[in-house]
Amino acid sequence: MRSTTSELNWSGTVTYTAERVLRPTSVDEAAEIVARSPRVHGLGTRHSFNDSADAPGVLLDLTGIPTDLEVDRVHHTVTMGAGTRYGAIAPEIDRAGFGLHNMGSLPHISLGGAIATGTHGSGTALGSLSTAVRSFEVLGPDGAARTIDRDDPSFPGSVLHLGLLGIVTRVTLDVEPTYGMRQDSYGPVPWDVFTANVAAIHAAATSVCSYTVFGDEISEVLLKSRVPDGAEDVAVPEELFGASKLPGSPGDGHHTARDGSVGPWWDRLPHFPIESVPSHGSEVQSEHFVPLRHAAAALDAVRTMADRIQPHLHVCELRTMAADPFWLSPTQGEDVLCIAFTWQKHPAEVAALLPDLEQRLAPFDGRPHWGKMSSLGRDAIDGLYPRLQAFRDLVAAADPDRTFASAFGERVLGV
Repeated sequence: MRSTTSELNWSGTVTYTAERVLRPTSVDEAAEIVARSPRVHGLGTRHSFNDSADAPGVLLDLTGIPTDLEVDRVHHTVTMGAGTRYGAIAPEIDRAGFGLHNMGSLPHISLGGAIATGTHGSGTALGSLSTAVRSFEVLGPDGAARTIDRDDPSFPGSVLHLGLLGIVTRVTLDVEPTYGMRQDSYGPVPWDVFTANVAAIHAAATSVCSYTVFGDEISEVLLKSRVPDGAEDVAVPEELFGASKLPGSPGDGHHTARDGSVGPWWDRLPHFPIESVPSHGSEVQSEHFVPLRHAAAALDAVRTMADRIQPHLHVCELRTMAADPFWLSPTQGEDVLCIAFTWQKHPAEVAALLPDLEQRLAPFDGRPHWGKMSSLGRDAIDGLYPRLQAFRDLVAAADPDRTFASAFGERVLGV
Protein backbone atom coordinates (compact mmCIF):
# COMPACT_ATOMS: atom_id res chain seq x y z
CA MET A 1 0.00 0.00 0.00
CA ARG A 2 1.32 3.42 -0.96
CA SER A 3 0.63 6.62 0.96
CA THR A 4 0.98 10.01 -0.69
CA THR A 5 -0.01 13.57 0.11
CA SER A 6 -0.55 16.86 -1.74
CA GLU A 7 -1.80 15.17 -4.88
CA LEU A 8 -3.36 17.06 -7.77
CA ASN A 9 -6.08 16.24 -10.25
CA TRP A 10 -5.22 15.44 -13.87
CA SER A 11 -5.16 19.09 -14.98
CA GLY A 12 -3.20 20.26 -11.95
CA THR A 13 -5.95 22.72 -11.03
CA VAL A 14 -7.33 20.98 -7.92
CA THR A 15 -5.17 20.13 -4.92
CA TYR A 16 -6.64 17.41 -2.75
CA THR A 17 -6.94 18.40 0.88
CA ALA A 18 -7.04 14.89 2.33
CA GLU A 19 -4.47 14.02 4.98
CA ARG A 20 -3.40 10.92 3.07
CA VAL A 21 -3.97 9.12 -0.23
CA LEU A 22 -3.71 5.36 0.18
CA ARG A 23 -3.47 2.82 -2.63
CA PRO A 24 -4.46 -0.64 -1.35
CA THR A 25 -3.64 -3.70 -3.43
CA SER A 26 -6.59 -5.86 -2.37
CA VAL A 27 -10.24 -5.47 -1.41
CA ASP A 28 -9.45 -6.86 2.05
CA GLU A 29 -6.84 -4.18 2.55
CA ALA A 30 -9.30 -1.51 1.43
CA ALA A 31 -11.90 -2.85 3.87
CA GLU A 32 -9.41 -2.65 6.75
CA ILE A 33 -8.63 0.98 5.90
CA VAL A 34 -12.33 1.89 5.80
CA ALA A 35 -13.03 0.14 9.11
CA ARG A 36 -10.32 2.05 10.97
CA SER A 37 -10.76 5.47 9.32
CA PRO A 38 -13.25 8.02 10.71
CA ARG A 39 -13.30 9.82 7.33
CA VAL A 40 -12.55 8.11 4.02
CA HIS A 41 -13.55 8.72 0.40
CA GLY A 42 -12.97 7.00 -2.93
CA LEU A 43 -10.61 8.54 -5.48
CA GLY A 44 -10.74 7.57 -9.16
CA THR A 45 -8.27 8.46 -11.87
CA ARG A 46 -8.29 12.17 -10.98
CA HIS A 47 -10.16 13.38 -14.05
CA SER A 48 -12.59 15.53 -12.09
CA PHE A 49 -12.16 19.27 -12.51
CA ASN A 50 -13.62 20.13 -9.12
CA ASP A 51 -13.39 18.82 -5.56
CA SER A 52 -16.09 16.14 -5.91
CA ALA A 53 -13.49 13.42 -5.29
CA ASP A 54 -11.84 15.20 -2.36
CA ALA A 55 -12.63 14.80 1.34
CA PRO A 56 -10.97 15.12 4.74
CA GLY A 57 -9.07 12.17 6.15
CA VAL A 58 -8.11 9.37 3.75
CA LEU A 59 -8.63 9.15 0.00
CA LEU A 60 -8.64 5.59 -1.35
CA ASP A 61 -7.14 5.06 -4.80
CA LEU A 62 -8.35 1.62 -5.93
CA THR A 63 -6.37 1.45 -9.17
CA GLY A 64 -3.82 -0.85 -7.50
CA ILE A 65 -6.38 -3.61 -6.88
CA PRO A 66 -6.23 -6.32 -9.59
CA THR A 67 -8.98 -6.24 -12.20
CA ASP A 68 -9.88 -9.92 -11.69
CA LEU A 69 -12.19 -10.02 -14.70
CA GLU A 70 -15.10 -12.48 -14.54
CA VAL A 71 -17.09 -13.13 -17.73
CA ASP A 72 -20.57 -14.61 -17.35
CA ARG A 73 -21.51 -15.92 -20.79
CA VAL A 74 -24.95 -17.05 -19.66
CA HIS A 75 -26.15 -13.73 -18.25
CA HIS A 76 -24.03 -11.55 -20.58
CA THR A 77 -22.20 -9.69 -17.82
CA VAL A 78 -18.63 -8.90 -16.85
CA THR A 79 -17.45 -8.21 -13.31
CA MET A 80 -14.20 -6.47 -12.37
CA GLY A 81 -12.48 -4.18 -9.90
CA ALA A 82 -13.94 -0.67 -9.77
CA GLY A 83 -10.49 0.89 -10.11
CA THR A 84 -10.05 -0.68 -13.54
CA ARG A 85 -9.61 1.72 -16.44
CA TYR A 86 -11.93 1.21 -19.41
CA GLY A 87 -9.06 1.20 -21.87
CA ALA A 88 -7.20 -1.47 -19.93
CA ILE A 89 -10.07 -3.94 -19.91
CA ALA A 90 -12.01 -3.23 -23.13
CA PRO A 91 -9.79 -5.33 -25.45
CA GLU A 92 -10.01 -8.23 -23.02
CA ILE A 93 -13.80 -8.02 -23.00
CA ASP A 94 -13.66 -7.98 -26.80
CA ARG A 95 -11.43 -11.08 -26.89
CA ALA A 96 -14.05 -12.84 -24.78
CA GLY A 97 -16.54 -12.12 -27.56
CA PHE A 98 -18.41 -9.22 -25.94
CA GLY A 99 -18.69 -5.45 -26.11
CA LEU A 100 -19.81 -2.54 -23.94
CA HIS A 101 -22.75 -0.50 -25.18
CA ASN A 102 -20.82 2.76 -24.89
CA MET A 103 -17.53 4.31 -23.83
CA GLY A 104 -16.40 7.81 -22.95
CA SER A 105 -14.22 9.83 -25.30
CA LEU A 106 -11.33 9.25 -22.91
CA PRO A 107 -10.79 5.53 -22.19
CA HIS A 108 -8.26 6.10 -19.40
CA ILE A 109 -10.84 6.77 -16.68
CA SER A 110 -11.81 4.20 -14.05
CA LEU A 111 -15.13 2.39 -14.03
CA GLY A 112 -15.87 3.39 -10.44
CA GLY A 113 -15.25 7.10 -10.96
CA ALA A 114 -17.09 7.29 -14.28
CA ILE A 115 -20.15 5.48 -12.99
CA ALA A 116 -20.31 7.47 -9.75
CA THR A 117 -20.40 10.80 -11.63
CA GLY A 118 -22.66 9.93 -14.57
CA THR A 119 -19.87 10.13 -17.12
CA HIS A 120 -20.98 9.31 -20.65
CA GLY A 121 -20.24 8.70 -24.26
CA SER A 122 -22.59 9.90 -26.96
CA GLY A 123 -25.63 8.51 -28.74
CA THR A 124 -29.27 9.55 -28.58
CA ALA A 125 -30.27 5.92 -28.09
CA LEU A 126 -27.37 5.13 -25.75
CA GLY A 127 -27.40 5.68 -22.00
CA SER A 128 -24.48 6.94 -19.95
CA LEU A 129 -21.83 4.51 -18.72
CA SER A 130 -23.82 4.15 -15.50
CA THR A 131 -26.71 2.50 -17.36
CA ALA A 132 -24.62 -0.62 -18.02
CA VAL A 133 -24.37 -1.37 -14.28
CA ARG A 134 -26.11 -4.61 -13.27
CA SER A 135 -24.81 -4.61 -9.68
CA PHE A 136 -21.91 -3.43 -7.55
CA GLU A 137 -20.17 -4.23 -4.28
CA VAL A 138 -19.70 -1.39 -1.80
CA LEU A 139 -17.87 -1.15 1.53
CA GLY A 140 -19.92 0.43 4.31
CA PRO A 141 -18.58 2.48 7.26
CA ASP A 142 -17.55 -0.68 9.15
CA GLY A 143 -15.67 -2.05 6.13
CA ALA A 144 -18.26 -4.76 5.50
CA ALA A 145 -19.22 -5.35 1.87
CA ARG A 146 -22.73 -5.51 0.51
CA THR A 147 -24.08 -5.92 -3.01
CA ILE A 148 -26.63 -3.56 -4.56
CA ASP A 149 -28.33 -4.83 -7.72
CA ARG A 150 -31.25 -3.90 -9.93
CA ASP A 151 -33.70 -5.73 -7.68
CA ASP A 152 -32.81 -3.45 -4.77
CA PRO A 153 -35.28 -0.56 -4.39
CA SER A 154 -32.35 1.75 -3.64
CA PHE A 155 -30.57 0.91 -6.91
CA PRO A 156 -31.71 4.00 -8.89
CA GLY A 157 -30.43 6.22 -6.09
CA SER A 158 -27.21 4.32 -5.53
CA VAL A 159 -25.55 3.99 -8.94
CA LEU A 160 -24.61 7.69 -9.18
CA HIS A 161 -23.45 8.20 -5.62
CA LEU A 162 -20.47 10.61 -5.83
CA GLY A 163 -18.67 8.46 -3.27
CA LEU A 164 -21.19 9.38 -0.57
CA LEU A 165 -22.58 5.85 -0.01
CA GLY A 166 -19.29 4.04 0.53
CA ILE A 167 -16.31 2.62 -1.33
CA VAL A 168 -17.29 0.70 -4.46
CA THR A 169 -14.85 -2.17 -5.00
CA ARG A 170 -16.34 -4.33 -7.79
CA VAL A 171 -18.79 -3.63 -10.58
CA THR A 172 -20.88 -5.94 -12.78
CA LEU A 173 -21.77 -4.55 -16.22
CA ASP A 174 -24.11 -5.69 -18.96
CA VAL A 175 -22.36 -6.65 -22.19
CA GLU A 176 -23.52 -7.67 -25.64
CA PRO A 177 -21.94 -9.60 -28.51
CA THR A 178 -18.86 -7.84 -29.82
CA TYR A 179 -19.27 -5.53 -32.82
CA GLY A 180 -17.36 -3.31 -35.22
CA MET A 181 -17.69 0.41 -35.94
CA ARG A 182 -16.44 3.10 -38.30
CA GLN A 183 -15.99 6.87 -37.95
CA ASP A 184 -16.67 9.46 -40.63
CA SER A 185 -16.48 13.25 -40.41
CA TYR A 186 -18.68 15.88 -42.09
CA GLY A 187 -18.66 19.63 -42.15
CA PRO A 188 -18.93 22.46 -41.86
CA VAL A 189 -22.64 22.86 -41.04
CA PRO A 190 -24.03 26.42 -40.89
CA TRP A 191 -25.20 27.31 -37.38
CA ASP A 192 -28.85 27.81 -38.34
CA VAL A 193 -28.96 24.53 -40.27
CA PHE A 194 -27.51 22.68 -37.34
CA THR A 195 -29.81 24.14 -34.70
CA ALA A 196 -32.86 23.50 -36.89
CA ASN A 197 -31.86 19.85 -37.23
CA VAL A 198 -29.84 19.10 -34.11
CA ALA A 199 -31.90 16.06 -33.06
CA ALA A 200 -31.88 14.56 -36.55
CA ILE A 201 -28.15 15.14 -36.99
CA HIS A 202 -27.40 13.45 -33.70
CA ALA A 203 -29.61 10.51 -34.68
CA ALA A 204 -27.68 9.98 -37.93
CA ALA A 205 -25.43 7.26 -36.47
CA THR A 206 -24.99 5.14 -33.37
CA SER A 207 -22.89 7.82 -31.71
CA VAL A 208 -22.54 11.40 -32.95
CA CYS A 209 -20.33 14.27 -31.74
CA SER A 210 -20.37 17.82 -33.09
CA TYR A 211 -17.76 20.55 -32.60
CA THR A 212 -18.03 24.33 -32.48
CA VAL A 213 -16.47 27.48 -31.08
CA PHE A 214 -19.83 29.33 -31.33
CA GLY A 215 -19.07 31.18 -34.51
CA ASP A 216 -21.17 30.86 -37.67
CA GLU A 217 -20.91 27.11 -38.03
CA ILE A 218 -20.42 23.68 -36.58
CA SER A 219 -16.94 22.88 -37.83
CA GLU A 220 -17.27 19.08 -37.77
CA VAL A 221 -19.83 16.37 -37.12
CA LEU A 222 -18.32 12.99 -36.30
CA LEU A 223 -20.49 9.95 -37.03
CA LYS A 224 -19.63 6.69 -35.25
CA SER A 225 -21.62 4.00 -37.07
CA ARG A 226 -22.13 0.47 -35.81
CA VAL A 227 -21.65 -2.36 -38.30
CA PRO A 228 -24.65 -4.73 -38.28
CA ASP A 229 -24.06 -8.22 -36.98
CA GLY A 230 -22.71 -10.47 -39.73
CA ALA A 231 -21.77 -7.57 -42.03
CA GLU A 232 -18.30 -6.34 -42.93
CA ASP A 233 -19.24 -2.66 -43.20
CA VAL A 234 -22.18 -0.25 -42.97
CA ALA A 235 -23.32 2.35 -45.50
CA VAL A 236 -22.88 6.00 -44.51
CA PRO A 237 -24.18 9.14 -46.25
CA GLU A 238 -22.02 11.07 -48.69
CA GLU A 239 -23.28 14.31 -47.16
CA LEU A 240 -25.05 15.31 -43.96
CA PHE A 241 -27.64 18.11 -44.20
CA GLY A 242 -25.63 19.62 -47.02
CA ALA A 243 -22.24 19.12 -45.36
CA SER A 244 -19.70 17.12 -47.32
CA LYS A 245 -17.73 14.22 -45.95
CA LEU A 246 -14.34 15.47 -44.80
CA PRO A 247 -11.06 13.80 -45.81
CA GLY A 248 -10.36 10.69 -43.83
CA SER A 249 -7.89 10.72 -40.98
CA PRO A 250 -6.21 7.45 -39.97
CA GLY A 251 -5.64 6.75 -36.32
CA ASP A 252 -2.44 7.83 -34.63
CA GLY A 253 -1.18 8.49 -31.12
CA HIS A 254 -3.62 11.35 -30.70
CA HIS A 255 -6.97 10.08 -32.02
CA THR A 256 -8.73 6.94 -33.22
CA ALA A 257 -9.23 6.35 -36.96
CA ARG A 258 -11.73 8.68 -38.67
CA ASP A 259 -11.21 7.40 -42.21
CA GLY A 260 -14.24 5.14 -42.57
CA SER A 261 -12.25 2.01 -41.80
CA VAL A 262 -13.95 -0.60 -39.64
CA GLY A 263 -12.41 -1.41 -36.30
CA PRO A 264 -13.42 -2.86 -32.93
CA TRP A 265 -15.93 -0.98 -30.79
CA TRP A 266 -13.24 -0.14 -28.22
CA ASP A 267 -11.14 1.64 -30.87
CA ARG A 268 -13.98 3.66 -32.40
CA LEU A 269 -16.28 4.69 -29.55
CA PRO A 270 -13.52 6.68 -27.75
CA HIS A 271 -11.91 9.68 -29.42
CA PHE A 272 -8.50 8.83 -28.00
CA PRO A 273 -6.55 5.58 -28.47
CA ILE A 274 -6.23 3.35 -25.44
CA GLU A 275 -2.47 2.89 -25.80
CA SER A 276 -1.58 6.56 -25.35
CA VAL A 277 -2.41 9.21 -22.78
CA PRO A 278 -4.12 12.16 -24.50
CA SER A 279 -3.27 15.76 -23.78
CA HIS A 280 -1.11 16.90 -20.89
CA GLY A 281 -3.84 18.27 -18.70
CA SER A 282 -3.53 21.66 -20.40
CA GLU A 283 -7.24 22.32 -20.03
CA VAL A 284 -10.22 22.61 -17.72
CA GLN A 285 -13.71 21.39 -18.53
CA SER A 286 -17.35 22.18 -17.86
CA GLU A 287 -20.36 20.27 -19.16
CA HIS A 288 -23.99 21.32 -19.14
CA PHE A 289 -26.93 19.01 -19.92
CA VAL A 290 -30.23 20.31 -21.28
CA PRO A 291 -33.30 18.36 -22.43
CA LEU A 292 -32.92 17.61 -26.13
CA ARG A 293 -36.20 19.42 -26.85
CA HIS A 294 -34.47 22.64 -25.68
CA ALA A 295 -31.25 22.05 -27.66
CA ALA A 296 -31.62 24.80 -30.28
CA ALA A 297 -32.72 27.50 -27.84
CA ALA A 298 -30.04 26.57 -25.33
CA LEU A 299 -27.28 26.67 -27.95
CA ASP A 300 -28.47 30.04 -29.21
CA ALA A 301 -28.45 31.35 -25.63
CA VAL A 302 -24.86 30.23 -25.11
CA ARG A 303 -23.81 31.70 -28.47
CA THR A 304 -24.78 35.17 -27.26
CA MET A 305 -21.68 34.91 -25.04
CA ALA A 306 -19.36 33.95 -27.93
CA ASP A 307 -17.14 37.02 -27.62
CA ARG A 308 -16.48 36.19 -23.97
CA ILE A 309 -16.22 32.42 -24.45
CA GLN A 310 -13.88 32.24 -27.43
CA PRO A 311 -10.72 33.75 -25.83
CA HIS A 312 -10.71 30.90 -23.31
CA LEU A 313 -12.02 28.01 -25.39
CA HIS A 314 -10.24 25.12 -27.09
CA VAL A 315 -13.48 23.65 -28.46
CA CYS A 316 -17.02 22.82 -27.44
CA GLU A 317 -18.28 19.31 -28.15
CA LEU A 318 -22.00 18.60 -28.44
CA ARG A 319 -23.25 15.11 -27.56
CA THR A 320 -26.59 13.46 -26.90
CA MET A 321 -27.61 10.76 -24.40
CA ALA A 322 -30.68 8.67 -23.67
CA ALA A 323 -32.75 9.21 -20.55
CA ASP A 324 -32.23 7.05 -17.48
CA PRO A 325 -33.95 6.62 -14.09
CA PHE A 326 -31.05 7.43 -11.76
CA TRP A 327 -31.85 10.01 -9.09
CA LEU A 328 -28.69 12.10 -9.51
CA SER A 329 -28.19 11.58 -13.22
CA PRO A 330 -27.89 14.67 -15.42
CA THR A 331 -29.82 12.57 -17.95
CA GLN A 332 -32.55 11.59 -15.48
CA GLY A 333 -36.01 11.73 -16.97
CA GLU A 334 -35.50 12.54 -20.67
CA ASP A 335 -33.03 12.54 -23.54
CA VAL A 336 -30.48 15.34 -23.37
CA LEU A 337 -27.95 17.39 -25.27
CA CYS A 338 -24.63 17.82 -23.50
CA ILE A 339 -22.78 21.07 -24.16
CA ALA A 340 -19.24 20.07 -23.23
CA PHE A 341 -16.60 22.81 -23.05
CA THR A 342 -12.91 22.02 -23.24
CA TRP A 343 -11.46 25.29 -22.00
CA GLN A 344 -7.92 26.48 -22.11
CA LYS A 345 -6.20 26.13 -18.77
CA HIS A 346 -7.67 29.41 -17.50
CA PRO A 347 -9.46 28.21 -14.35
CA ALA A 348 -10.00 31.66 -12.86
CA GLU A 349 -11.36 33.15 -16.08
CA VAL A 350 -13.61 30.13 -16.69
CA ALA A 351 -14.90 30.27 -13.12
CA ALA A 352 -15.79 33.92 -13.71
CA LEU A 353 -17.71 33.05 -16.89
CA LEU A 354 -19.69 30.12 -15.53
CA PRO A 355 -22.29 32.00 -13.44
CA ASP A 356 -23.47 33.91 -16.50
CA LEU A 357 -23.28 30.88 -18.78
CA GLU A 358 -25.25 28.70 -16.36
CA GLN A 359 -27.76 31.47 -15.77
CA ARG A 360 -28.45 31.53 -19.51
CA LEU A 361 -29.04 27.79 -19.41
CA ALA A 362 -31.29 27.96 -16.35
CA PRO A 363 -34.53 28.45 -18.36
CA PHE A 364 -33.71 25.15 -20.07
CA ASP A 365 -33.12 23.21 -16.83
CA GLY A 366 -29.38 23.03 -17.44
CA ARG A 367 -27.71 20.46 -15.18
CA PRO A 368 -23.95 20.32 -14.63
CA HIS A 369 -21.69 17.30 -14.94
CA TRP A 370 -20.79 16.30 -11.38
CA GLY A 371 -17.08 16.03 -12.15
CA LYS A 372 -16.64 19.29 -14.08
CA MET A 373 -16.44 22.97 -13.20
CA SER A 374 -19.74 24.60 -12.24
CA SER A 375 -20.95 27.62 -10.30
CA LEU A 376 -24.23 26.04 -9.21
CA GLY A 377 -24.83 25.67 -5.48
CA ARG A 378 -27.36 23.85 -3.36
CA ASP A 379 -30.33 26.11 -4.10
CA ALA A 380 -30.02 25.66 -7.86
CA ILE A 381 -29.28 21.92 -7.60
CA ASP A 382 -32.34 21.41 -5.37
CA GLY A 383 -34.58 22.56 -8.18
CA LEU A 384 -32.98 20.37 -10.83
CA TYR A 385 -33.16 16.95 -9.15
CA PRO A 386 -36.63 15.94 -7.92
CA ARG A 387 -35.28 12.88 -6.07
CA LEU A 388 -32.47 14.71 -4.29
CA GLN A 389 -34.14 14.51 -0.87
CA ALA A 390 -34.60 10.77 -1.36
CA PHE A 391 -30.86 10.54 -2.05
CA ARG A 392 -30.10 12.47 1.12
CA ASP A 393 -32.25 10.02 3.08
CA LEU A 394 -30.44 7.11 1.42
CA VAL A 395 -27.05 8.50 2.46
CA ALA A 396 -28.23 9.18 6.02
CA ALA A 397 -29.36 5.57 6.37
CA ALA A 398 -26.20 4.05 4.85
CA ASP A 399 -23.69 6.38 6.55
CA PRO A 400 -25.19 7.87 9.74
CA ASP A 401 -21.80 8.93 11.11
CA ARG A 402 -20.77 10.58 7.80
CA THR A 403 -17.68 8.46 7.25
CA PHE A 404 -17.85 9.14 3.50
CA ALA A 405 -18.88 12.81 3.64
CA SER A 406 -17.18 15.41 1.47
CA ALA A 407 -17.10 19.18 1.33
CA PHE A 408 -18.53 18.99 -2.20
CA GLY A 409 -21.45 16.86 -1.02
CA GLU A 410 -22.19 19.24 1.83
CA ARG A 411 -21.87 22.41 -0.24
CA VAL A 412 -23.63 21.32 -3.44
CA LEU A 413 -26.02 18.54 -2.37
CA GLY A 414 -26.66 19.29 1.27
CA VAL A 415 -25.49 15.76 2.17
